[in-house]
Amino acid sequence: MSRTAINRRVFLAGASAAFGLAASAPAHAAGMPPDPTPQQVFEDPGAPLLGNPKGDANLVEYFDFQCPYCKKSYPEVMALVRKDGNIRYIMKDWPIFGDESLRASQLTLAAGKYRPQALDALMKTKGRLTMQMIDDTLAKAGFDVAALKRNYQRSKDEIDGLLKRNYAQADGFGFSGTPAFVAGTVLFPGVPRMEDVKAALAQARARNG
Repeated sequence: MSRTAINRRVFLAGASAAFGLAASAPAHAAGMPPDPTPQQVFEDPGAPLLGNPKGDANLVEYFDFQCPYCKKSYPEVMALVRKDGNIRYIMKDWPIFGDESLRASQLTLAAGKYRPQALDALMKTKGRLTMQMIDDTLAKAGFDVAALKRNYQRSKDEIDGLLKRNYAQADGFGFSGTPAFVAGTVLFPGVPRMEDVKAALAQARARNG
């Protein structure tokens, strides 16, 4: 998959000095969705963060638990994150394949500090999800599903707000489906080659170093 420079969506515009990015932006075209900012994409406290929270490079994935390409690439991406040891791997739930996808995201996000374990369990499922399959998978992973559902209801506004922000960011980037990645300052609309991801992360590190 070819990579696309993020600045085609003026993502670099208006970035803070902390990101070492440009500070000015062209005018926003009328009728276009808002352009995501680095803070929105990299620093949303509600988004599950895998890898190293204090890492020096950002890798963001917009994903759906029912997306076969997301599931297929997940082990390879996780292997890269573990081997590197200094990547902030930010998972952005983008449930676009129906009610089952939405339920999976809601319950995973309701798992609090155990979100990574819930996410991992569901990403390793095979085929399309059913509501029962979601519950059974989470239960097998050690979760009290009834408690997760209560947690979701208590945190509904917060969780649904995060999902709306993720949708808005994906729309702003012009992504047409899952998976979609942001590696440093490069967009990958689709499954990228890991060599290209590594190059994009190296580029971001060189810029910020």
